[in-house]
Amino acid sequence: MSWIGVKIDTVHHGLEGLETLLSTMGIDGLVIEDEQEFETFLEENRQCWDYVDEDLSRDMAGKSRITFYVEADETGFSTIALVRLALETVKKSQEDWGSLLMTLENLEEEDWAYSWQKYYRPMEIGDRLLVVPEWEQTTMDGRVSLILNPGLTFGTGSHTTTRLCLTAMERLVQQGQKVLDLGCGSGILSIAGLKLGAKSAVGCDIDPLCHKVAYENAALNGITPATYTVLSGDILTDKTLQTAIGTGYDLVVANIVADVILAISKPCQGLIAEGGTFLCSGIIDDRGDEVEAGLKADGWHIVERQQREGWCAFTCKL
Repeated sequence: MSWIGVKIDTVHHGLEGLETLLSTMGIDGLVIEDEQEFETFLEENRQCWDYVDEDLSRDMAGKSRITFYVEADETGFSTIALVRLALETVKKSQEDWGSLLMTLENLEEEDWAYSWQKYYRPMEIGDRLLVVPEWEQTTMDGRVSLILNPGLTFGTGSHTTTRLCLTAMERLVQQGQKVLDLGCGSGILSIAGLKLGAKSAVGCDIDPLCHKVAYENAALNGITPATYTVLSGDILTDKTLQTAIGTGYDLVVANIVADVILAISKPCQGLIAEGGTFLCSGIIDDRGDEVEAGLKADGWHIVERQQREGWCAFTCKL
């Protein structure tokens, strides 16, 4: 089956009217791209990140676009014709919705579902790990395979901050240990801990979607709930979650952002077993000194500071 992607360029103040117009024609499932909404979202959620990819910012510059998809059949072509006529009517009215330029993109069903897979290949990380996409069968002597489905929402291991954590975990994780992964997302770090020899692991994320995603990735690696638990909630405010997480972890890892790491620095001290380690990453290098100072002020001893490609990670002990 083939599909057609229909893209309509507009302006910010034309988005709502265009959405309504398409809805009256029975066209839903719209993809909205808008620079102004993008910038507003970034500003309102500034606490969640310190860095936004420059390519993404450039791609959003000046953009206000709605995209929808129809099947490449008689019905789909009829829908496209009706939309084109409706846009011409709008252009002749007093509405100023920008150019309303409509472009079409052919998309085979196979491309729709799988074309993104070409961007993910097995990755050697550190000295011991090999991150393998679910559809690959790759193995490598001497390396521990960590199987993931990169089609899911969360991290895949390719980002520098995740690689910093994984290379540190290769050295830190010992047989029989207990690992806690705060901000677990896809579960990559906690699952890696188990694959590297940990006895048990807990993953926790404020996003409830992580529960399903992390368990699915764990299953791909033959890991069951007998050794792996995934929880969701805010560790700083949720008392029930705090109780469920418990204490006595040999390694607590947090690959988040600077502000969150500074916020959980003190609480994490109550989670760690005697002699345990706190590994934190996700820190843009411009804030590395600030985070290091904050960790030290909270009583942490910085064992190691890793820095790579504009990002920092800290290995800490009490």
